[in-house]
Amino acid sequence: MLRTRLCDVLGIEVPVIGAPYGPYEQVDLAAALCGAGALGSLGTAVRPLADLRRQWARMRELTDRPFAINHTLRPLNEEAFQATLDERPAAVSFHLGVPGDLIKRAHDAGILWIQQVMDVQQAEQAVGAGADVIVAQGGEAGGQGGEVATMVLVPQVVDIAGDTPVVAAGGIADGRGLAAALALGAQGVAIGTRLLASVEMDVAAEWKDRIVAADARDTVKLQHSDRFMPPFSRPGGYAFPRSLRTPFLDDAEAHPERLQPAEAGPRIVGAVLEGRGHEFLPFTGQSAALVHDILPAAEIVRRIVDDAATILRRTADTYTRSTPR
Repeated sequence: MLRTRLCDVLGIEVPVIGAPYGPYEQVDLAAALCGAGALGSLGTAVRPLADLRRQWARMRELTDRPFAINHTLRPLNEEAFQATLDERPAAVSFHLGVPGDLIKRAHDAGILWIQQVMDVQQAEQAVGAGADVIVAQGGEAGGQGGEVATMVLVPQVVDIAGDTPVVAAGGIADGRGLAAALALGAQGVAIGTRLLASVEMDVAAEWKDRIVAADARDTVKLQHSDRFMPPFSRPGGYAFPRSLRTPFLDDAEAHPERLQPAEAGPRIVGAVLEGRGHEFLPFTGQSAALVHDILPAAEIVRRIVDDAATILRRTADTYTRSTPR
């Protein structure tokens, strides 16, 4: 079994983090990931605090292993953030900004901080703010992210991070991705799209089926998402979501002037909370091209870790045999 320093920092058994999915219900998935030795995550975006508290209570019933609760600056719900600190998860994960003041509050509460970054500047900010783990997310990723490719971003962040473990994200869906991330200097991977297409993930079957059927070019970056996504709570935030196409998105990208943010945003949030978010905004990364089935989360993790270990051993053996003595 593969084990890296990331495992020691987070108290997990395998170097895999499950991505958070904003407002989507993922308690069963997160608990299954924890049971498989990975780090499960729970999103918080636009969910009422009462819903979040119910999710957290259920997570505690399903597992006693470490898990993370995610927040973002799009927007930051201060009440939910303070409730998270009171809940004392093993870690808070965060993206779409590097909030040094919130990192300090988490550390004061004895909680680790996992900071996702999209470029070198954010990585430098994360190191300076004392993040415990840095997730370098490439532009291949689904959801809200940047534009720099994972293969380019991860080595840059590793060079900056020093002793802070770096996790690769974006375009990773199998053991080859984990092996490549480790070769780039990362200490593990964060998996999003592959786990959307898992048995335990509570999203519409139609969304999962579209992921299985998708090619990498079926996912698109949304240049006009500010017309319908929630605003940032602080200045300086940016993100370009990646999603499968829908009629809504095709029209929004072709004719952004037709969208009224005051109407479109609440309409999408309402659909998400009703379980219809995929009809508007089915976030999906380019790694959909590597997803060919819907499996239990524990099986996905086991395959990724076992295949990566096999690939690394095979590569080492090949290099040893081919190197003159």
